[in-house]
Amino acid sequence: MGPHPAVAAIRLAVRRVLHDILDELTRNPGEHGRPSDGPGRIPDAPHEREPSPLVLVACSGGADSMALASALAFEAPRLGVRAGGVTIDHGLQAGSDLRAAEVTLRLRGLGLDPVESVAVTVGREGGPEAAARDARYAALDAAAERHGAAAVLLGHTRDDQAETVLLGLARGSGIRSLSGMAAVSGADGRYRRPFLRLDRQTARKACMAQSLPVWDDPHNTDPAYTRSRLRHEGLPALEKALGKGVVEALARTARLSRDDADALDAWAGRAEAGVRDADGRLECAGLHALPPAVRRRVLRRAAIDAGAPAGSLFARHIEEVDRLITGWRGQGAINLPGRVVARRQGGRLVIRQG
Repeated sequence: MGPHPAVAAIRLAVRRVLHDILDELTRNPGEHGRPSDGPGRIPDAPHEREPSPLVLVACSGGADSMALASALAFEAPRLGVRAGGVTIDHGLQAGSDLRAAEVTLRLRGLGLDPVESVAVTVGREGGPEAAARDARYAALDAAAERHGAAAVLLGHTRDDQAETVLLGLARGSGIRSLSGMAAVSGADGRYRRPFLRLDRQTARKACMAQSLPVWDDPHNTDPAYTRSRLRHEGLPALEKALGKGVVEALARTARLSRDDADALDAWAGRAEAGVRDADGRLECAGLHALPPAVRRRVLRRAAIDAGAPAGSLFARHIEEVDRLITGWRGQGAINLPGRVVARRQGGRLVIRQG
């Protein structure tokens, strides 16, 4: 008798991602945490064999990430991959350090190694959810570097993707926000999301079938948080009004939007070189000639390169900068997040921290 259908589904999703990682390592042996063959190195010598690649799972102890951890622990040894885990203690709730310690014990119980808990300090910039996310990813980046991990698996599901699309729609941030979370993201494709085509209930069923203890974060039901309100009020209201299938439709929208956004980003990358002068400043005439979707991407890239935090740079900011090109009436400088300032000077657009 085979595994429970939910268990089989999560294992298959993880197996596919691990195959992708191994294929990439085969094609690019110097990337993803594995050393390439240097001059004079004999990689086939018995004492010089490369270690198996390490894949980490980011685990909060919730159903999604515990299901992911269990699937990684099952699949990794069968593919010659080492599997480890990291849990992040955000310090936002009483007893969070004890819960983090419990999660590390559960991960070790699954056979993962190395396993560690990392405590972070959450700032205030961008709001509590954005600040916690920034602190979390910084800690995961550091852990991946510390252990030489080829990748870090994240437990975001199709439901998370639908919520992300709706949040982007509410912000009016354009097609890139509607594209949601990428299956592969981060430096050198570090972050992988195997569950973006699986719903949250599948992960929970997999945990129940394997008798895996899970922790339900009270923040996930706290109406003080925007995503929590969307999850428990917004999406159910949409499903009541529009019928079942809203989550899947939103996730499909994310996939289609990502293809479009990637194509426009590539166009903007090529166009940017043609609108910069010898000093690297942006030429307003050249920018004006670009299609709006391409021009605004060039402006956004320039603002981020100047130091504006990507997560705090919204469509309304870029629209204001865009008016320096398309609606020039001698207006003053535009202040952007990260103390970045955009101003028009002599037919050139100057974007820098000031």
